[in-house]
Amino acid sequence: MKIKNKLKEWRVRKGDLTQEELAKKIGVSRQTINAIEKGKYLPSLQLAFKLSLFFDVPIEEIFYVVNNKKRG
Repeated sequence: MKIKNKLKEWRVRKGDLTQEELAKKIGVSRQTINAIEKGKYLPSLQLAFKLSLFFDVPIEEIFYVVNNKKRG
């Protein structure tokens, strides 16, 4: 199981925000936003909710699970 995200897509939808602009609006560093977008960092539940509230969408619209396990 892997958690992926559409954070960059939502940044673009919200008026083409830069990573820096989004970071300032939710109180984290640009590096944090970059790491989340690249899948190198999973945000805390609190940060995931902040992003969800900022974009006014359910968390599942930003973060989703990819299940690579084959059933057999």
